[in-house]
Amino acid sequence: MEQLVPSQNRIIAAAIQMNCELGRVEANLQKAERLIGTAASRGAQLAVLPELFNTGYRVEKKDGELSESIPGPTAQWMAQQAQKHNMHLVAAILEKGVSAGLVYDTAVVAGPNGILGTYRKTHLWDKENIRFTKGDQFPVIKTGVYNLGMQICYEVGFPEGARILTFKGADIIVYPSAFGKARLYAWDIATRSRALENGAFVIAANRTGVEKGETEFGGHSRIVDPTGTVLAEAAEEDDVIIAELNLSLIHEQRRTIPYLRDFNRSLISSEYNTER
Repeated sequence: MEQLVPSQNRIIAAAIQMNCELGRVEANLQKAERLIGTAASRGAQLAVLPELFNTGYRVEKKDGELSESIPGPTAQWMAQQAQKHNMHLVAAILEKGVSAGLVYDTAVVAGPNGILGTYRKTHLWDKENIRFTKGDQFPVIKTGVYNLGMQICYEVGFPEGARILTFKGADIIVYPSAFGKARLYAWDIATRSRALENGAFVIAANRTGVEKGETEFGGHSRIVDPTGTVLAEAAEEDDVIIAELNLSLIHEQRRTIPYLRDFNRSLISSEYNTER
């Protein structure tokens, strides 16, 4: 595979697509480590893993047992991987709440200097509403080169979160996901729409495989540019896709179609009124 080399105002990003083994954290971390290594060998400075990559998704009866504090074992593992490869790494895991019995579906950002921030999934899908507690914050992580916003899986269908993150300064919005194959038509439209309407890059890393004989994940992890163009899309069960993100395209697209300029924030909630 060709290694991409970053240049001025450009970064190399990766979406990591993988199948996972239910409840087998060590095996999943070992596989993820190999895939992260592949991304790094191809020049990736930012890599995104799927939702609940370390535990598998359908572990509902063991949510409490498998959940971890942050910092905790998996978050610290992510920080070690980020330091080893001099990159930023994003993934969603089960977070143990401070109050006993509360579990969150939480995205973690790690960089070469440690854990930079977290985001708790706000819009929960179906039975997630009885598994997880909803988050209520929309943080933007500043890396010094780009600003990163996080959403998780099902939230790709909610434009509000991505728009709030964009008004808070996000240049790249990531979606660690365990998105179902039955709704890939929504995945296709929503990933491109969130990029186009915000003039932002979208990195959506999805699961593959089947869990409990009934939950089939859709794959098709992708990297989308601010015009809604798919720069790269995964095809294999375990796959690493790479794309160069030209950050200057963000400014150019937001001037070409000025959705952000023309959005009347006075008519919507105060969340939209947070300036960069």
